[in-house]
Amino acid sequence: MRATSPAATHTSAGARSGPAATTRETVTAPRKTLRLGASGKAVQWLQRRLAQLGYRPGKADGRYGGATLAAVWAFQKVNGIKPTSTVARRTWDALETPRSPQVLVSNGKPTRAEVNLTKQIMVLYVDGEVKLITHVSSGSGVPYCETASWQGKQQRFCGSATTPTGDYRTTWRARGWHRSYLGQLYNPIFFNGGIAFHGALSVPLYPASHGCVRMPMNVAEVLPGMLGKGVPVHVRGRFKRL
Repeated sequence: MRATSPAATHTSAGARSGPAATTRETVTAPRKTLRLGASGKAVQWLQRRLAQLGYRPGKADGRYGGATLAAVWAFQKVNGIKPTSTVARRTWDALETPRSPQVLVSNGKPTRAEVNLTKQIMVLYVDGEVKLITHVSSGSGVPYCETASWQGKQQRFCGSATTPTGDYRTTWRARGWHRSYLGQLYNPIFFNGGIAFHGALSVPLYPASHGCVRMPMNVAEVLPGMLGKGVPVHVRGRFKRL
């Protein structure tokens, strides 16, 4: 489904239009092919447009860096475009007439988080409105055994690096870097035992975590102020490696 407003309304989901969509408008993209490392007014337009639609490209400083790249990936995945660092015709077309993210739980609470493992994105709804869409990296699906210093001694931990599907709620959280036996988590918000949303220095295009939902650092900075305790978290889908 396409819409001419900045973020399309998905009427079947009980979700209103996105962060800045209050009136219909005509949007004209600059149409300049952009690659990672680019700078200038076209990049700044891209950043402002992504932010308007609920993505988090970082500051609108006209510099195409890592935060903007992760937002581009998220936008491309929502709009059925194979994720790439290059912003060209298909991405500009979609920025002019963007799709809404697929709703995973049509009867979900107005405020909820939805994790789409197939597309590797997370969508946060607040009061029925899309407030944040981000690229993520979930559990790799690869069994692991790792030795770590934990509780004063060397211990060996084994498990399956999966992010289980299901319906959960946010529980406890930590501020800043939190050390777990499997590594460092930035601003973690737990929702299923030891599985959390958290910032990471590496958030690749494929599932790579031990089971947590990694997200870009700039998203992890703002998420705790948007996602409270006891909020439903719905995890659906399955990533298919090509």
